[in-house]
Amino acid sequence: MENKKDKRHWKEKLHEIIYEADTPEGKWFDIILILAIIASIILVMLESIESFDTKYHDFLNISEWIITILFTIEYIARIISIKKPKNYIFSFYGIIDLLATIPKYLSLIFVGTHALIALRAIRLLRVFRILKLVRYSGASRILISALKSSRIKIIVFLFVVILLTIILGTIMYLIEGPKNGFTSIPQSMYWAIVTLTTVGYGDISPQTPFGQFIASIVMILGYGIIAVPTGIVTSELAKTDNFVPKNTQHCPSCNAEKHLDNSIFCHKCGEKLLND
Repeated sequence: MENKKDKRHWKEKLHEIIYEADTPEGKWFDIILILAIIASIILVMLESIESFDTKYHDFLNISEWIITILFTIEYIARIISIKKPKNYIFSFYGIIDLLATIPKYLSLIFVGTHALIALRAIRLLRVFRILKLVRYSGASRILISALKSSRIKIIVFLFVVILLTIILGTIMYLIEGPKNGFTSIPQSMYWAIVTLTTVGYGDISPQTPFGQFIASIVMILGYGIIAVPTGIVTSELAKTDNFVPKNTQHCPSCNAEKHLDNSIFCHKCGEKLLND
């Protein structure tokens, strides 16, 4: 009976350290994790420099293996510290953690795949938990909510823009023709997209007066097109109510997060949270 309690306490403590950022141990764990991720990315970058890799190849290789082994241990610890491992394994962070760990092992079989270790940069998203920005990131949640609410309008807007590029591309193809670089309608559509977005690479440009007149209209139209989605999202932002505060608490059973402040039970599975 006592062993079961010790075992349960050990797993709960491990879960608290690995998944929570509200405790000193959890914060230090995540800070060390972030530093390891940054170190790993720097090592991969340095290895891509041929002269540096030639001189310090063994050091870089050993360092990468040490970090990979540490990440492997961390990945396994995350799995065994929750009651339903599959909820972590198939979660966003679970997949990212796996993709960030396996490239070095794959490099033993497939040469060059170790460069995929740069995927670990995505794991830096955990910095939001470390700095407790989740608690104060109401603005980001409001923005996401506004984007979701306006997605239909944005899709319709993008559809209109696509139609506009087809029309403008066809017109410029007919006006300018292959002799001025508009060799096909797709090529002309490329010019229309570049001009509408005000990027203006300059690799293709109209030479005829009428073509330049059309281009001028497209350039001015581009500024209006850029402003439209901003207005759509802004109008949705104005309708959004105040956000509901949420903390960094993770459920020890289903790994659900984004619980309300002072929550006692998981909003997804009902399991009691490991509150202090």
